[in-house]
Amino acid sequence: MLNTVLNTVLNTVRRPGSDDMDLQLTGRRALVTGSSGGIGEAVAYRLAQEGVEVIVHGRRKDAVDRVVAAISTVGRASGVTGDLRNDDGPTTLATAALTGGGVDILVNNGGSYANRGWDDTTPQEWLDLYRVNVVAAVRLIQLLVPAMRTRGWGRIIQLGTGEATAPFATMPDYAASKAALVNLTVSLAKHLAGTGITVNTVSPGIIVTHGVEAFYRQEAVRHGWGDDWAEIEAHVLRDVLDVPVGRLGRPSEIADLVTFLASPRADYINGANYRIDGGSIGTVN
Repeated sequence: MLNTVLNTVLNTVRRPGSDDMDLQLTGRRALVTGSSGGIGEAVAYRLAQEGVEVIVHGRRKDAVDRVVAAISTVGRASGVTGDLRNDDGPTTLATAALTGGGVDILVNNGGSYANRGWDDTTPQEWLDLYRVNVVAAVRLIQLLVPAMRTRGWGRIIQLGTGEATAPFATMPDYAASKAALVNLTVSLAKHLAGTGITVNTVSPGIIVTHGVEAFYRQEAVRHGWGDDWAEIEAHVLRDVLDVPVGRLGRPSEIADLVTFLASPRADYINGANYRIDGGSIGTVN
């Protein structure tokens, strides 16, 4: 009896190279906002590798076209431009995305931030940041969820930040807006109970995108850290944020997690906030 149970377990374990490694995403369509660069680009590319038809979004057509061309070497992609800061931006984006068919996966990655503090941030700037980081996501959810409910399956994934639960003294508006995404994720997951749609948040730590690298290279000049990236990263780890794994994150690592959460393999994951930060936020939750 014990041998029979063990054999059953062993036969259900996913082995590298086996059919069980298939994330079962072929034929799905995904809209990834803010995917003309950075983490969003990595997510779009990884989804396409798994057979997802990806809608790449950004504000600049040349940047969107570049990502679409890159993804087209491994999968299917189309592009759409639009500004999430405008009230009608999400509507225009959703309409364009739905033109080619249903949207099964919505990744709310698009957003904005500014390196500023309490003393130099106005209430209007808070409102402007919330408009793009929170309200735009809400609008896209409300526009795309009805069709997901009709089909009985869908995935909504917000890109948050570790600062949502462990904020710094600086960038309070950004951290608070991302905390709102974590909160609305749980509420929406409960609202969509029994519909086949799951809602989750992925909260990265410091990820080395082109923008982040450029920022820390400027900091390196200011602090005299030199111009070698390995040395700059070591200073970030020592002076800015301690990361137990001893390095900063890479966009591909976030993309892998988002892609798994977008798949049917993650059916039982819902209303969760996944920190992917190398252990820099040390909590038991």
